[in-house]
Amino acid sequence: MPEPVTQPQPPVPAGVSMRDLLATCAAAAAVSTPPRAPEPEECHPAREHREAA
Repeated sequence: MPEPVTQPQPPVPAGVSMRDLLATCAAAAAVSTPPRAPEPEECHPAREHREAA
């Protein structure tokens, strides 16, 4: 009995485009990255103190 001939199936398109995948990864990184620490303020030398009365 001969085997039935089957046609090759066309490739199934991916469910997510590369652009959407990259945008999702960028959004996840933005949400999960903590904010930067504030820049330390410069230390200024103290001005001359007046003598107590």
